[in-house]
Amino acid sequence: MKAKIIPILSLLVVISICLPSCEDSTIKEYRGYAPVYLSYKDLRASVKAGQNNDLNNPGKIYFKDNYIFIVDELQGIHVYDNTNPSSPVQKAFVTIPGVVDISVSGSILYADSYVDLVVLDLQDINNIKEVGRIEDVLPYTVPPSKTDFPAAYVDKDKGVVVNWELKTIREVINNNPNPYPVYYLSGISFLDKANSLGASSGVSGSGVGVGGSMARFGIKDKSLYLVDNNSLKVFDISNKTAPVKINEFNPGWNVETMFLKDNRMYLGTTTGMSVYDISNPFSPVSLTFFTHARSCDPVIVDDTLAYITLRTGTNCGGIQNVLDIVNIKDITKPKTVISYFMTNPHGLGKDGDLLFICDGSSGLKVYNASDPKTLLGNLIFTYPNINAYDVIPVGKVLILIGDNGLFQYNYSDIKNITLLSTIPVVKTILD
Repeated sequence: MKAKIIPILSLLVVISICLPSCEDSTIKEYRGYAPVYLSYKDLRASVKAGQNNDLNNPGKIYFKDNYIFIVDELQGIHVYDNTNPSSPVQKAFVTIPGVVDISVSGSILYADSYVDLVVLDLQDINNIKEVGRIEDVLPYTVPPSKTDFPAAYVDKDKGVVVNWELKTIREVINNNPNPYPVYYLSGISFLDKANSLGASSGVSGSGVGVGGSMARFGIKDKSLYLVDNNSLKVFDISNKTAPVKINEFNPGWNVETMFLKDNRMYLGTTTGMSVYDISNPFSPVSLTFFTHARSCDPVIVDDTLAYITLRTGTNCGGIQNVLDIVNIKDITKPKTVISYFMTNPHGLGKDGDLLFICDGSSGLKVYNASDPKTLLGNLIFTYPNINAYDVIPVGKVLILIGDNGLFQYNYSDIKNITLLSTIPVVKTILD
């Protein structure tokens, strides 16, 4: 067959005519926020324990063996020796780009790092080190950008997005909207009980820790659970430094928080509470779904009641600020006992009959919850001068995280709750 030959001159004329019109139709120039990338190579070489850093952007909190771990969102983890809650001692800061959630089993800490799951060894608290990593196991997400200018298209092949830069952008027109979700910040897994061993040179090799009520990570026996917007990933951590993903399924849409108690997993979604049987930790089985108004909704439970807070002012689309108390004695038929209006409730915790609620700008509230139907009339204590986010009650000490830092209260005498210590936020002033 003879090849078709186009005269070079004719070809050049075609190109000269096409190029301007093609560029005009496929390239746009505008003022907007361009993604700032961290390459995957640099991401995976970034974890390091170094000098102590000031607390700048507090997120989730975690407690084990008298150590407090505070997530500085997307930056790293602060580690404090809390043997004396009146005077916590800063021990380390571990840089982990993209960290939002953590959970600890024995002396091993699991943390997200953008798209990766990172494994840290805590045996020597003065020499915390990375001992494992599973790459590309978490969804690709981006940090929020300001809304005064549009955000540019994200090319995930260039790395993870760590920031946005306002500049003049030239890019090929893409008819598809940016497909990557924005980070869900500020949440933590809530595990059944704290390990009461005293702090030493490191974290012990047994037991699990305890966190707040804003949950995405959780551990039961040899299973590590990670939940994101619409998937639940199950890892076998029999070999703690080498997790193996063995299961993944869709538990529903817009899943935000996780609470583990006994053989059940309670997932908070924007439309309700989903409950799973985890008697076989590697294979959760759906039990029921309790529907509530659309909102963000951390949840905790005791033997027969679930406590769910719903709030406005988030990307969950909520229109109510409410505490729902739900009877779960018959888990297949959960029923609302009573609902109370709140200011802007976030995380919550419970110790016996005491219910601790972080009510946003209204601060910390402590109730006698022995009778759910008279809760509001049994307000024991309020600390309004803090924008409260989440709490961990452990050993008659309440650990609270808020916009202004970490606060610890002694509630051994419920009539005389006292502030023990504060770890303040130190905001960086940018030029």
